[in-house]
Amino acid sequence: MATPPGGARPRAVRRQARPYAGPPAYPAVPRWGFPALAWRWPLALPTGPAVDPVRRVAALYATATSTLWIIAGMGGLTAVAELWRYVLLLRSRGEALPATTLAVSDALVVTTGVLTLVLGALAGVVVVLWALRAREAATERIGVRSARSDAQFVLGVLVPGLNLVVAGSSLSELEHAVLVGEGARERGARPRPSRLVLVWWAAWVASLLLGWTAFLWGFRSGTQALADGVVLHVWTNIAVVVLAVVTIRVVRYLTTLLVPADPTELPHLRVLGLRDAPAPPRPPRPADAQR
Repeated sequence: MATPPGGARPRAVRRQARPYAGPPAYPAVPRWGFPALAWRWPLALPTGPAVDPVRRVAALYATATSTLWIIAGMGGLTAVAELWRYVLLLRSRGEALPATTLAVSDALVVTTGVLTLVLGALAGVVVVLWALRAREAATERIGVRSARSDAQFVLGVLVPGLNLVVAGSSLSELEHAVLVGEGARERGARPRPSRLVLVWWAAWVASLLLGWTAFLWGFRSGTQALADGVVLHVWTNIAVVVLAVVTIRVVRYLTTLLVPADPTELPHLRVLGLRDAPAPPRPPRPADAQR
């Protein structure tokens, strides 16, 4: 006969159910119990209504415009620094330049260039977030769903080559949806970008092409190639300034259409006087009227 290791296991003793002996009794007042409070619903995390996308658009508008103005200023400062470097290159052909002047020029170009890249990336993130919220608010207002998802929109803005087309077309679709919500365009009409959107699209394409050209030009060697690279950086930063200013106008234009005006901020008109206006009609005065 085989037995498990350690010997045979004892059989489990089946306990018999005790009969009900009534409610529990305690020799003293138990220490546990409910708090001495009136009945109330259990506390839970606040579940308020979802945030209105229009409010998100209004909240991101101020941040987007502020960052864009900062990047416009930094882009202009970087263009000035690159232009000064080019002037120093022209002077160096006929005379030796002081080491301090060259050091200051290099430090200014590097510092402003790095700050422009970092602030440009930050401004791009804020503007993309604003565009996502604006797309959500516009599609919710007209009751349709955009054919291009948010992921496709973000990839279309980030992927090189694809962003030359997708960014402008997405902005045109956003403008069309906003104008449909305002009743300025028909729902089934084809999106037609306005002149402001076309200007933004051209500035966007020009800044991207100049930036890629300046980046690839940096791999060339030679004195003339370096001088041409400085000129390319000057035009690239000028394009960044133009793009930032035009983007501010586009963001302000679409935000004004999406966000309702605050009645407390509207100017109040007051009639100061009338000229050559006919007298208002007055009903005849009854004879028994008291003065």
